[in-house]
Amino acid sequence: MRLLTEEQKHWVEVIGEFAKKEIEPIMLDWDKVVDPSKAIPFEAYDKAFKLGLNTFEIPKEYGGNKVPLDVAEVMYEEMGYYDGNFASVMQTTNLALKPILIGGTPEQVQYFAKHIIEGKGYAAFALTEPQSGSDASNVKTTAVKEGDEWVINGEKCFITNGGEADIVCVFASTDPTKGTKGISAFMVPTSTPGFSVTKYEDKCGFRTISTCSLKFENVRVPAANLVGGEAGLGKGFGFAMKTLDKSRACVGALAVGIARRALDEAIAFVKERVTFGAPVSKRQGIQWMIADMATKIEASRQLVTHANDLQAKGLPFSKEAAMAKMFATNAAMEVCTDAVQLMGGKGYMKEDCVEKMFRDIKAYCIFEGTNQIQKIVISGAVLSGKGH
Repeated sequence: MRLLTEEQKHWVEVIGEFAKKEIEPIMLDWDKVVDPSKAIPFEAYDKAFKLGLNTFEIPKEYGGNKVPLDVAEVMYEEMGYYDGNFASVMQTTNLALKPILIGGTPEQVQYFAKHIIEGKGYAAFALTEPQSGSDASNVKTTAVKEGDEWVINGEKCFITNGGEADIVCVFASTDPTKGTKGISAFMVPTSTPGFSVTKYEDKCGFRTISTCSLKFENVRVPAANLVGGEAGLGKGFGFAMKTLDKSRACVGALAVGIARRALDEAIAFVKERVTFGAPVSKRQGIQWMIADMATKIEASRQLVTHANDLQAKGLPFSKEAAMAKMFATNAAMEVCTDAVQLMGGKGYMKEDCVEKMFRDIKAYCIFEGTNQIQKIVISGAVLSGKGH
């Protein structure tokens, strides 16, 4: 049983009512769109933006409708329950803002938020490059100061919202001789000359969200677009790592929502499916699978809540956030796999949302730091003595 505050209940109701009307009826059809550049249901997502589902981490003084972290957690879980793709579009836009909130000036937060609120509603976080992936410090994109501008050149890949974003937080090397201390963050409006989308990825799952390769060819941005100003020079890698720390438990919350839905679908099926004269739910082997699935979901939620509680209280939370992301996404992968198994042939068919979730959830074990990277974070904290 989960006890919700009045604010959490409000958002659960708002998201549920919206998703049942706008997301559920279309998500399976949109998932089948062949052209990945046209797979986003813009009309439905636009309606979500009007509800503020892409701006609930933007502070109110900058035009957003920021909610406490415990409320955001519930919102992400509930959106994930209805569709992980829809949830991730909203989460990624908030993710892109985090480096600005961490290291930017009030004017920069206002600038970045304005592009989201007054633009199409999307923002992107551009860190990953073709040669880097988990080695996030291996940034080859460069930014060179010329007068009052920075000139950016390079490529980014696997960028969520990359084809739709009005503004992108881009990480580039401003001094290759300094390693991670030579990486800086820049706010780049996608209308800037030299910015282009070079590829829309055709993915196994996660199909109603764009994942793109971006190119920067002599992209010029004002010096004011260096996150943190001159004081932020060389601090971009730190901003990125702090951003991912803050976001990991949210990814775990999305995974909890997806796993909850898979379990609910499986339960409904095994109660109705009759074999050898009795519902499948009467079989002990089935009951034990359901028990394991439910336990994994509850344990995941508790890890997510604990990590967010530490963060909200200003206490160290990096290890706990990594645990929440790793455990919750792995558990959701297992729950979705078991849901397909419990539903047999029906669960494997594209007419059923469980098949879609089975494909979607794998991405959560990869993006924002693979689960192997999370183990490095966790073991590092434990072995250093900071994990007790």
